[in-house]
Amino acid sequence: QVQLVESGGGLVQPGGSLRLSCAASGSIGRIYAMGWYRQAPGKQRELVAAITSGGSTNYADSVKGRFTISRDNAKNTVYLQMNSLKPDDTAVYYCNGSVYALNVGYLEVWGQGTLVTVSS
Repeated sequence: QVQLVESGGGLVQPGGSLRLSCAASGSIGRIYAMGWYRQAPGKQRELVAAITSGGSTNYADSVKGRFTISRDNAKNTVYLQMNSLKPDDTAVYYCNGSVYALNVGYLEVWGQGTLVTVSS
């Protein structure tokens, strides 16, 4: 199987920055698109940013110009650099990956989530 583990969440003041990381491990054949989603209390999970294996990216309108998604294919890791954070960015952030797992096949894998709280 394949696991995704996020790190980097925490408490930050409005206007501050955080960098989230998501590392994939396990029986990885290939990782295709990876993305970051978030879910705020009482709201549905939403896509924040995604990146293909070739490096093409797309962002939610609410984070364009403030967040940057990147990946290191050699490390099977995806990052989310979050700048100019706002209280509305407060949510649990989840990593997602489309993966070909050895001896299993194609999977959509989710991490356990990391909490980001933006508050003064």
